[in-house]
Amino acid sequence: MVTARITVNGKETPISPAAPHTTVLDFLRERGLTGTKEGCAEGECGACSVLVARPGVNKPTDWVAVNACLVPAAALDGQEVITSEGLATAGEPGTPPTLHPVQEEMAVRGGSQCGYCTPGFICSMAAEYYRPDRCAHADSGAASAPSDSTDSEHGPNGFDLHSLSGNLCRCTGYRPIRDAAFAVGEPTEDDPLAQRREQSPPAPVATEYAQDDKVFVRKNTLGETLQLLRERPDAVVVAGSTDFGVEVNIRSRREDCVVGIDRLPELRELRIESDHIEIGAALTLTEIERRLDGRVPLLAELFPQFASRLIRNGATLGGNLGTGSPIGDSPPVLLALEASLVLADADGERVVPLADYFTGYRQSVRRPGELIRAVRIPLPLSPVTAFHKIAKRRFDDISSVAVAFALDIEDGVVRKARIGLGGVAATPIRALAAETALEGKPWVPATVEAAAQVLRAQGTPMNDHRASADYRAAMLGQSLLKLYARTPEAVSS
Repeated sequence: MVTARITVNGKETPISPAAPHTTVLDFLRERGLTGTKEGCAEGECGACSVLVARPGVNKPTDWVAVNACLVPAAALDGQEVITSEGLATAGEPGTPPTLHPVQEEMAVRGGSQCGYCTPGFICSMAAEYYRPDRCAHADSGAASAPSDSTDSEHGPNGFDLHSLSGNLCRCTGYRPIRDAAFAVGEPTEDDPLAQRREQSPPAPVATEYAQDDKVFVRKNTLGETLQLLRERPDAVVVAGSTDFGVEVNIRSRREDCVVGIDRLPELRELRIESDHIEIGAALTLTEIERRLDGRVPLLAELFPQFASRLIRNGATLGGNLGTGSPIGDSPPVLLALEASLVLADADGERVVPLADYFTGYRQSVRRPGELIRAVRIPLPLSPVTAFHKIAKRRFDDISSVAVAFALDIEDGVVRKARIGLGGVAATPIRALAAETALEGKPWVPATVEAAAQVLRAQGTPMNDHRASADYRAAMLGQSLLKLYARTPEAVSS
């Protein structure tokens, strides 16, 4: 068996003797790379972020920031990782290393106080620093102070502050961190990490890493994976590990067999056909967002509201649907888009409408040994769409209620209405009664107000610490009124 190892800061490092459930965070800290910190162990604070070389969208390789606290070290077998320590350039013997430009800006602008969160910020900022399509605005010249930026969330140097939405700081304050982000320039031609983007990332490798009767397995092909799942019905399938990693950390979940599917090529395709778009179940949300580039407006509206960039760099549609959570953000959107799922097992494939997929709380029609291979979205798309997420925080929060709309409105009449709901029942649901109340009716205030009353009664919302049942019902109705208020007048004329 080939020894499982990760290239960390340019040095190949064996994963052994770490247990298969050991996270990248613990793996690194046990080897003295203590810049990587544990803050929450749930992927919410970003103190643990590191850079991983992944297949790029605009270049062969992208440097992608991920939560090291969630990813099993075995899942990065054969891959390259850069930590905050690895960003600095080593000097001559006896001299300190040269700070990376991101580290330099954070230092000179006072972006660190206690320093606990700083390495995580540095890695997330470095991922944005190396984003190939980041560039200074044409009218700004070089990077400058935030006051020169076009809006509060994008700097004149092209830096998108949403890249830091998964990083929290509790003592410094975000202004100096923002100043540092908006001050970094472009990578120099001799920057080794910038040069690394021109080469292909490490190819996926077959992995069978076992310790103490526990094993992490990655096969080369989907067929081999499906055969393994038939032989090991107890196996747990993991892609981005943004959900499973929390179970490992918080609930001490230890599985006998974990199967990694995130690098399977059959699950990483994105195809746009004449009558549908097919999205591989193991593509990350960031990859989907950048490859579609707004082709599906409803998905484009969802992505910025789905957790944080750090989470979206690992999370997949297959994982979000596979967990069966009633508060996942993607199911309402995909229900409104009338998506179907391609389910695969060792005997073949079948296509199931998403509206028929969920059968109960965290339950579905997926059989033992079946995987979600892809999500299919039919074309053409409805022209009037919106996604409303009601949560306590603007970003990086769990939904209290999520509502997605997709409407066809012609000559002022609603020809078709599809409404997906999350957080108001044991499963994500379609608001069938509200759809019926809209279809065939004129798109006018009277119709919308009547349908909003129907929408308020959809589902079986509950009282919990996030919201009361009455509040959830009220938000359903308000979401339709909000959609109408924001619909272009031309549509309803």
